[in-house]
Amino acid sequence: MKRILITASIMFCAAIGAKAQYTTVGKIEYERKINVYAQMKEMEEDGPNPFMEQMKAKIPKFNSSYFDLVFDSSRSIYKPGREVEGNVFKMFGGGPATGNIVFTDFAANKIKANKKVFDQKFYIEDTIRNIKWQVKDEIRTIANFKCHKAVGRMCDTVYVVAFYTEDIIVSGGPEMFGGLPGMIMELAIPRLHTTWTADKVELVAPKETDFVVPDKGKKVTEKELFETLQESFKSWGKMAPRNIWWSVL
Repeated sequence: MKRILITASIMFCAAIGAKAQYTTVGKIEYERKINVYAQMKEMEEDGPNPFMEQMKAKIPKFNSSYFDLVFDSSRSIYKPGREVEGNVFKMFGGGPATGNIVFTDFAANKIKANKKVFDQKFYIEDTIRNIKWQVKDEIRTIANFKCHKAVGRMCDTVYVVAFYTEDIIVSGGPEMFGGLPGMIMELAIPRLHTTWTADKVELVAPKETDFVVPDKGKKVTEKELFETLQESFKSWGKMAPRNIWWSVL
């Protein structure tokens, strides 16, 4: 009987130990979905627009694109992933923020990013963005990982919803979002009608060359970029805030 109890204890401890194996390296593929119809509706300031209705008949409701996040315990890099075959939005440039590259150095609390805003290129160097997240009770499974809900804000007023997993202990996520006790597996920005959802996770160790960021474009901090965009879009009226939010992701 004593031998049976000892064996059971060993098996229980082994099971607990196996469960405590956390992921610290890998590659995540995110699908970014933009509700194009909802964005078009926002442009109809004076009621239904016949031109918009004609456009809706020719294009799908959602514009999907893919991005990869490669990470280890101290770094991550987010960049464009595989192309979508037959993407009708490619003729319009593929949508906003399609070429963003964001490198995050968790150990040094630094970010480097390449962003293109229409015909302007920016190279951002700054500290990691600090978002005041509030963790909620909701839990869901994403890409086979148990995820917890958190809410926060960007640009002071823009509501952001994230689902993160504690099984990937790297505090990263798509674009320049992070700061949670685990990896963000789903991100939603309702005012941009956009979600980023992890659909595949590969447990592969990154190479040093994966973390290279081209330093092309005007060198700015996050604050300087925001101020530059405010000046550039000040005559865009109702469309100005959304263009700024897309540009500072």
